Amino acid sequence: MMEIYGTLGPACAQGAILEQMFRCGMTGLRLNLSHTSLEESAPLLEQMHLAAERCGIRPQLLIDLQGPELRVGKQGLPLLLEEGVRLPLRRLALPEHLYAALQPETELLLDDGRLCVRVLPEGEGRVLRGGTLAPGKSVAVPGLCAALPALTAADRKNLSLASAFGVTGVMQSFVRSREDVEEVRTALCGTGLRHFAKLENRAGLDSLEQWIRLPDVLVIARGDLGNAVPLWELPGVQKRVAARARQAGKPFLVVTQMLASMERTAVPTRAEVSDIFNAVLDGASALMLTGETAAGRYPAEAMDYFCRTIRAAEAFLREERN
Repeated sequence: MMEIYGTLGPACAQGAILEQMFRCGMTGLRLNLSHTSLEESAPLLEQMHLAAERCGIRPQLLIDLQGPELRVGKQGLPLLLEEGVRLPLRRLALPEHLYAALQPETELLLDDGRLCVRVLPEGEGRVLRGGTLAPGKSVAVPGLCAALPALTAADRKNLSLASAFGVTGVMQSFVRSREDVEEVRTALCGTGLRHFAKLENRAGLDSLEQWIRLPDVLVIARGDLGNAVPLWELPGVQKRVAARARQAGKPFLVVTQMLASMERTAVPTRAEVSDIFNAVLDGASALMLTGETAAGRYPAEAMDYFCRTIRAAEAFLREERN
């Protein structure tokens, strides 16, 4: 049976909304620990468990660890970045160790590439693609491999608390190598937690053959992966990785911007429902919504379209096999 996930956040923080999402067919939820901790999220998690109980469901709860992902801080943010404007890079609240590694003409991709700043000499940058930079958003620097641990101190603390909060699985961010995967699997040994390894950077893509068989589930995380490869090549990368996962007998999950327009509108685009449908046809064992349910205007409606489209794709597959 297909696993169908939403993402917890302010938009779905009410028990009634979570209950609607479960009744649509959602089987579990993701909590992004780049912005919070299990302890800080205790009230929201209690709402989730109560909503699931009312629906007669034992939900999957995945925690998405921070890992070696780069994110902006909080100081001075949110900040409106106007296209063409020149500004000191320190106004972007980048991780401190990153400033020394940046070279002129490097492009900083912020918030899954929605914003782009080109590095200039003397610690400045020029905005190439503008918008509002909010606290905690992702930072990607194509070609730069940061020497960061696979698990942070905060990650290890959250892992120690996982069972107390009903966590069933762990999403490992920014896998770069077999060693990264082995480090997390060692930390999970004896916990009973499922291991979801996220493919979202060039290093992980280049080393995929070395680690694809190790995790319980491979995650094709298209947000940052779309920064690591040219965006127009991303569909081909997704297709090839899905095919390789099928060959290896490895379950895989597809995530990111599956119904992105529904963060603002009540009806998805034709392209979005086609994307979901095709992910099912490609053999995905799980699909996930992120910002649509965490921060969008229509979390329950998005989950309804998501589940209906997945079920339609599954019915299509059954008909084709008969």
